[in-house]
Amino acid sequence: MTEIHGWAARGPKQKLELYTFDAGQLAPEDVEIAVEYCGICHSDLSILNNDWGNSQYPVILGHEAVGRVVAIGAQVKGLRIGQRVGVGWNSGSCMHCHECMTGQNNLCLEVLPTMVGHQGGFADKIRAHWAWAIPLPDKLDISSAGPLLCGGITVFSPLYTFGIKPTDRVGVVGIGGLGHMALKFAKAWGCEVTAFSSSESKTEEAKGFGAHHVVSSRDSAAMGKIANSLDMLIVTVNVPLDWSALLKTLRPNGRLHVVGAVLEAIPIAAFDLIMGQKSVSGSPTGNPATLATMLEFAARHQISPQVEHFPMSQVNEALEHLASGKARYRIVLDADFNLL
Repeated sequence: MTEIHGWAARGPKQKLELYTFDAGQLAPEDVEIAVEYCGICHSDLSILNNDWGNSQYPVILGHEAVGRVVAIGAQVKGLRIGQRVGVGWNSGSCMHCHECMTGQNNLCLEVLPTMVGHQGGFADKIRAHWAWAIPLPDKLDISSAGPLLCGGITVFSPLYTFGIKPTDRVGVVGIGGLGHMALKFAKAWGCEVTAFSSSESKTEEAKGFGAHHVVSSRDSAAMGKIANSLDMLIVTVNVPLDWSALLKTLRPNGRLHVVGAVLEAIPIAAFDLIMGQKSVSGSPTGNPATLATMLEFAARHQISPQVEHFPMSQVNEALEHLASGKARYRIVLDADFNLL
């Protein structure tokens, strides 16, 4: 019997409680990781509240886990006991479909989310397929690395996947958990960066994260002044916006890319796309190779999220802190099961 101890919700919107389950025998291609840190993301709240209708209870939340490999299956490749790795939104995929075989594992139709049908990282240990246990560069600060595994890759992937150039101009909508990392990555990428925020109080902070310009998303005149100037606009918020006004900020061939889980339909007029040959797209985190590339890039440029730390035993307080909008800008839980 292999016991894993974690903080689990037994139903929608319920407080997390200590929970122990038998993880069974380790699968041949899986690794077991002793969790040291785990980030908290808005997606944890969405799964807790069953906002997306796919939650399965009881569930140990957490999908930004960092720790050391403590056990490996007989068919694991490239990892060793004691190695420090991270597990993000996904912990497995089928490894034989067209998407997996072409390196697009995150688009696999059988991809296994780390906390849907699987127990996540608010625990003393977590399991994952070896391909999804991403080695962490030595120069990376592990205490703040967790949020890179979901929030970081979510905003890095569009820059990498769509071939954004250092000479391009990139806009970021929303200066929060995702947005502040998007500003850091886009600046390090070499781009001219414009931050869009509904809060003028975040102007100087946005510039500190890497924005060259800050525009109020509520100021139609300011939005009009930057019309036809951006090559990519990354939307990190999950609320309805003035989509037509945002599309007008794009140059011909520009792309509006959505990574915030906006639940309402996005109304787009055909002519707003046709006349400038513009695109609207979205993406779900990234594949293992892109995750590894992102971590190396972050280590090289010393990019780390701005985090607040809570002991994992105070996970409910940390979730409330996030839900209230007080987090600046990501939360990391420090595993403290040895103290319970």
